[in-house]
Amino acid sequence: MTPPPHTPRHTPQHTPRLPLALPRGRWTSAVALAALGVGTVRAARRLRSIPVLPMTESPATGLPRAAGWRLLTAHGVEPDAATFLAACAHAEREGLRVLDLLPVDLAAERVLGLLRLVDPAGYREDRLAEGRGAGFALLVADEVLARAGVDPAGPRPAPAELLALTRRLKEYAADATGLAIAPALSCGPPAGAGGAARAAELRAQGLPPGALAAAQLAGLALLAGLAVRQGRWGAAAAGLYWIQPCLALGRPGTPLRPGDLALATAARPLRSLGAALRTAAATAPGRGARDPGPGGGHTAAARAAAYRADLAGGTGRFFEPRRPDCPWCGSPRLSVRVEVPDLLQAKPGRFTLERCGDCAHVFQNPRLSPAGLEFYYRDFYDGRGGEGAATVFGRLGAAYRGRARMLRPHADPATWLDVGTGHGHFCNAARAVWPDTRFDGLDMGEGVREAERRGWVETGYQGQFPEFAGKLAGQYEVVSMYHYLEHTRDPLAELDAAAAVLAPGGYLAIELPDPQSRMARLLGPAWLPWFQPQHQHLIPAANLRAALTGRGFTVIAEEHGPAHQGNDFFGAVALTATRLAPDPDRPWAAPATAGARVRAGAVRMAALPCFAAAAVLDGLRTAAVRRTDGGNAYRLLARKAPR
Repeated sequence: MTPPPHTPRHTPQHTPRLPLALPRGRWTSAVALAALGVGTVRAARRLRSIPVLPMTESPATGLPRAAGWRLLTAHGVEPDAATFLAACAHAEREGLRVLDLLPVDLAAERVLGLLRLVDPAGYREDRLAEGRGAGFALLVADEVLARAGVDPAGPRPAPAELLALTRRLKEYAADATGLAIAPALSCGPPAGAGGAARAAELRAQGLPPGALAAAQLAGLALLAGLAVRQGRWGAAAAGLYWIQPCLALGRPGTPLRPGDLALATAARPLRSLGAALRTAAATAPGRGARDPGPGGGHTAAARAAAYRADLAGGTGRFFEPRRPDCPWCGSPRLSVRVEVPDLLQAKPGRFTLERCGDCAHVFQNPRLSPAGLEFYYRDFYDGRGGEGAATVFGRLGAAYRGRARMLRPHADPATWLDVGTGHGHFCNAARAVWPDTRFDGLDMGEGVREAERRGWVETGYQGQFPEFAGKLAGQYEVVSMYHYLEHTRDPLAELDAAAAVLAPGGYLAIELPDPQSRMARLLGPAWLPWFQPQHQHLIPAANLRAALTGRGFTVIAEEHGPAHQGNDFFGAVALTATRLAPDPDRPWAAPATAGARVRAGAVRMAALPCFAAAAVLDGLRTAAVRRTDGGNAYRLLARKAPR
């Protein structure tokens, strides 16, 4: 309808703009500004929460003797006796067994890097948190050094070696490791700022130096582009990054006094650019991207030779004959569900999962032989891939505690056996929920022995679970199998063993991937829980409930949403990247050409924004499935019939 003559007509250029609205196209700058602001406030808050050693005490005031403690320091760091005794007093007062001491003049960027990785307020309580520190001075109880097999004698370590040791010792003092600022401790003479040294320190902390250097360069390029193209908002974001060290670390009363704070602030963009370029150069192909360490070259060569010998006759011996029927119900109505290569390690071979048309059981067919299991598991959870696997498991603390809390309405267990425990990560985390429960672990690998040495399990049993059924009969109030049954050759025999090991009225807790997940259909071969070639059985929940009922169990709880693992999209990107460009240094393949290395690097760079988008999608999906009780996994809690 035509407006009345007195009604003004507004053309787009006359549309009034809200005074608080952002100019068009400035959202990137606003997001960067907000992220930097949050990071600055967080760093300042975390710094304030680090305790400071009191240096006014003297041996006459009752400080403990140094017996039972060792102070390990990097080359050039010379702590005085008062610092040592004050650190011992603080550790004993707080019940700590490992204490990293931060020198008062710690470099500004090193402080900011540490505060990005560690929230001191929750660091000690997080039993799975990786050990972090400054890399200059580490107070350790003698008994921790002994359990970890560390000889404190010998030459002083470099900062990278001390960082690696801090990370390792945290595993032996899971809830007794802390940080403290030592006001009288100095970093000593400045060390070289070479890219190789920085890359070594990042690797010692379990961080990928090449990827971090690439991310740092991308971030600097983004800030420079914002400053040039997005006016005041872009300049504000770049300016906040520039002065962040001073804002976070230069406030009055800050316990640390970085000796380079003024220079670190004034020249931050140039120094950051130089550090990133040097690190990238040090990790470039052919320039030590994989430093094998002392004796590592010999180990890598021996590993490659062993793989060549294993593959000399092909992969046929790694598979058993294909079976014509379903191992769960015996039906011959089988169809191929998915066929994929090894997307986990890119070892040779192709693997088929078939689905039963009657009971919907999904299983590997043909399945791996014992020789195949050894070949495809090798260097995944231990050996070459052990550190990466430990990092992944260490980030699942919330999931582990959720599994443990499922028992709360039903039992107060005194004894708990975790089957398929690996290195005992679940048992370690579950102690926060059940501090008075005795946790034992069982697994095929050597990791269960390491879990025992760390104190994450009381007793570690190494071997096949059914082999222990008679020895452990009736001894446990709870048996757990978290993401274990799908790895086994005969899940029904494992359930029989659990029924034997549980005391009457005991509880069996199981968590499994859900082959009926919608994401399995959407992502196809790139759905991470297919996990080929390791997963041999993917069991629908109805099938598992029926199998438990037939063994005298009553299912008393079932969870789907809380069991969801938020990695569908992230895992799909990772598997696709591995498929397109496998690790060029994998010892089971021929030595990589320069072209293969360039391709791998290009794929990894291109995958970075895909990983970021996947993480966002996984976060949204996880929030949705928590409410709808869907997801990619499920948990069952069943009770064995009492006598």
